[in-house]
Amino acid sequence: MNLDSEKTSPAVSDENMTDAAPAPPLARREPVEHILHGDRRIDHYDWLRHKEWPEVLAYLEAENAYTDALLKPTQNFQQKLYQEMLGRIQQTDLAVPYRLRGYLYFTKTVEGKQYPYHYRRRDAEGSPEELLLDLNQLAEGHSFLGLGAFEVSDDNHWLAYSTDTTGFRQYTLCVKDLRTGETLPERIERVTSVAWAAGNKTLFYTIEDEMTKRSYRLYRHVLGLTGPDPLLYGESDERFHVEVQRTRSDGYLLLTSASHTTSEVRFLRADDLLGKFQLIAPREDNHEYYADHHPGPLPGASGGIFLMRTNSGGRTFRVVIASVHQPGREFWREIVPNRPEVMLASAEAFKNHLVLFERDGGLPYLRIVDLASKAENALAASHRIEFLEPAYNASLGENPEFDVSHVRFQYESLVTPRSVFDYDVYTRERVLRKQQPVLGGYDASQYVSERLHASALDGTRVPISLVYRRDTPRHGSSPLLLYGYGSYGISVPVNFNSNRLSLLDRGVIYAIAHIRGGGELGKPWHDAGRMQQKQNTFTDFIVAAEYLIAQRYTSPEKLAIQGGSAGGLLMGGVVNMRPELFRVVLSQVPFVDVLNTMLDASLPLTVGEYEEWGNPQIAEDYFTMKKYCPYTNLVRKAYPAMLLKTALNDSQVMYWEPAKYVAKLRTLKTDPNPLLLKINMGAGHGGASGRYDHLREIALDYAFLLSELGIRE
Repeated sequence: MNLDSEKTSPAVSDENMTDAAPAPPLARREPVEHILHGDRRIDHYDWLRHKEWPEVLAYLEAENAYTDALLKPTQNFQQKLYQEMLGRIQQTDLAVPYRLRGYLYFTKTVEGKQYPYHYRRRDAEGSPEELLLDLNQLAEGHSFLGLGAFEVSDDNHWLAYSTDTTGFRQYTLCVKDLRTGETLPERIERVTSVAWAAGNKTLFYTIEDEMTKRSYRLYRHVLGLTGPDPLLYGESDERFHVEVQRTRSDGYLLLTSASHTTSEVRFLRADDLLGKFQLIAPREDNHEYYADHHPGPLPGASGGIFLMRTNSGGRTFRVVIASVHQPGREFWREIVPNRPEVMLASAEAFKNHLVLFERDGGLPYLRIVDLASKAENALAASHRIEFLEPAYNASLGENPEFDVSHVRFQYESLVTPRSVFDYDVYTRERVLRKQQPVLGGYDASQYVSERLHASALDGTRVPISLVYRRDTPRHGSSPLLLYGYGSYGISVPVNFNSNRLSLLDRGVIYAIAHIRGGGELGKPWHDAGRMQQKQNTFTDFIVAAEYLIAQRYTSPEKLAIQGGSAGGLLMGGVVNMRPELFRVVLSQVPFVDVLNTMLDASLPLTVGEYEEWGNPQIAEDYFTMKKYCPYTNLVRKAYPAMLLKTALNDSQVMYWEPAKYVAKLRTLKTDPNPLLLKINMGAGHGGASGRYDHLREIALDYAFLLSELGIRE
């Protein structure tokens, strides 16, 4: 169909736009027919994909104007929320420094500045600070700034860093001479990962394909040399992306090529600058393994070894070792067995210990393994760092050095602010280095955190984490915000957020549904909510909502829901299934046009995600996706109040998905509830990058949610 045929017709109808009651924008309908597997679909809003068309931009601006007009009565409320949230933040602050090769590295934030400053100083009393990067200066002239790579050479003289100034997550690599403060003239575009070799002049880096954004090529760059850098590896399978890194031991460079279900690793000695990367073990379908290096010797292994975290012995992974001289799979020897009930999410090697990040019963744990032990099963020489709250988040912090006696980790919960600890692996003593300041007299004892379980349709127990003020009523009348994600095996962290206090202090209960498709209970939990099992994600969220209502935490009239990206798909799916269950929806950068996106292999991420959603060229996968695709399943009926957020430069979920969704829903909804679309015209998937700009976005979200829940101050 020739879309130019209606170029002269208005993209947006602005009839009846008045100051008193503005009418919503109505996008013109332009039917495009799709026929596949004998199934016919008509898409009336495909033309919104044309970002370069003035009428598309005009439509987006009209949506912004409409949203601003309807939210104008909340402007004072937004400002109040903004000032309230800002008042809890220590705006001038210092991060806990970490040690690396004789220096302490840290960041500073300064009141009034959007971005942090990156510093270092020598690890000696009275040493002066060196400013490495001023992100505020780098952001000048740009509406967005993202920092990607930040890698210092072995001699401490060079900093390789990358920045994105559009939000499209397309990074440019620069190298700065830390002795002179000068940035070298060379620039490398579309860089996805960076690692220094030994010798301080050689960088290995990977780049992404310009169209699909798949990280697919490895190059070597020598500082000061002109001409094209040599291509060392190209990944031809479009499901796979590549990443290069230096091991903590500094001995090797590792090139990992991975899809959602399969991986393989190549290695190169860090001092073999012109060498060829060698393969540890060739890829096999549905086999994932990830490597680390230890120079040895270890009990039962002489010389250097690779440690592999592999799912070859079970979906929840185990750890094996092999000599760097004979790394093939036939030489692997198990040191940490597979435990079906415990997900081994990562394994980090240090000189005298191994740190395992585990998930057990939906909760995270850190396990310390003594590498000096002669036990065949390393678990016999290990212990967990224990945490006492019913729901929490724990993760490894900055640990760049190999020969250390402590592990830095972060701990937080829905009521405990983020805390940085150093843990002595020998004495088992933990030292609190810093807890996130919460200004304004925050008292954790005034809030209650709980861990609940709802029963899914098949009897599966679905965990729910929640928090509320101690004086919040529990008789079904309280408003509740239920958050969900449920994709890619990603676990929703049970973290602290001082902004959330603006909800809790107004009597709102906050809850997270840890539904299938996520990673809270390991890889099997992910498997149970992807591909042909994706429907479990939606029904789990619904039963979590029903359970909270049945337990009198809230009611359908007071229930708000929130999700972003694949969580936005969740929002669209559950609203189509049970619109009467929810009062208000906040859907951020939502993946709502599943079928059309997955049918377009030229879009970023599509082919690689066949292993998460399926390939719609296969009939079974097509009809599975069609069953839950939010855009496809919109029908004429009443829907809750909705605010959808997107960004023009989003590279992961294109802006047109929520734009098309809103345009179509406006022609079908039979209710008077607001349907709003807010587009950040100068950012990407994560929204605004500046901390003050980001806070204003949250204030808008909260003002909308609270107002719709009947709370207007």
